[in-house]
Amino acid sequence: MSRRVWPNGARLALSIVVNVEEGSELSIADSDSGPEPVDELGVTLKKPVRNYGNESNYRYGLKAGAPRVMRLLEERNLRATFTAAAVSLERAPELTQRIVAGSHEVCAHGWRWVHQFRMDEAAERDFIRKAVVSIEQTTGKRPHGWLSRYLTTGNTRRLLVEEGFTYHMDDYSDDHPFWDAVDGKPILILPYAIDSNDMKMWTAPSYTPADWLQYAIDSFEWLYREGADQPRMMSLGVHLRIIGRPGRIGYFGKFLDHVLRHDDVWVATRLEIARHWVKNTPYRRP
Repeated sequence: MSRRVWPNGARLALSIVVNVEEGSELSIADSDSGPEPVDELGVTLKKPVRNYGNESNYRYGLKAGAPRVMRLLEERNLRATFTAAAVSLERAPELTQRIVAGSHEVCAHGWRWVHQFRMDEAAERDFIRKAVVSIEQTTGKRPHGWLSRYLTTGNTRRLLVEEGFTYHMDDYSDDHPFWDAVDGKPILILPYAIDSNDMKMWTAPSYTPADWLQYAIDSFEWLYREGADQPRMMSLGVHLRIIGRPGRIGYFGKFLDHVLRHDDVWVATRLEIARHWVKNTPYRRP
């Protein structure tokens, strides 16, 4: 493998991932068996009652968080990959239009933001297909990548291959793309990263925006250093309802500005990264 694999000899490929889950989470209003358990306050409801407070917390991501995130990307002329639950895009047409207008990529994050690990093969295939159809209808393009709500089944990757996906994100095992094959059919794995994800500011209240920024910069600098002589890709995942808060959004901007002070970093969508890897590092049968 060559010393520099990215376009123009860049040392590092940076993938900015914006998760769009708001409007697709579990809700009594959508006839789910219970309310969404992921709550910034850490409230766990043991009875199936509607959690109006947490629903409004998710709506914040669309109403206030999304415009802030989009503005930062637009001001810096950066394109991101929006890992979006399909129903979220259906219910937020203004955001969807802005994503499309900015030439961002939409990667499928499920039909809804629900777990698929309990699904049998037929149900999971239907779940994947519904996401593809929906996203193609709302954005004009079918998704080429997939990210589950964390847990997958033993069928997931095979189903993605059969449904024509280019890459799969449900992997955390490396800092560069790599190939996998199911029944002899290849699919590119673009590993994601949880350690630098802004979700920590929900799950660990003592983890401040300044902590998150420093960790993101430290991750970037280390991978940038290693990228001098080996392929390196960094994923930075953020959420509209988390990073979009007024006390956090500025730290996202600071990270982007830190990156832009480096000339030899390729900020790209995951599909761009995947297509470049496919072309320059094609799959080889073992």
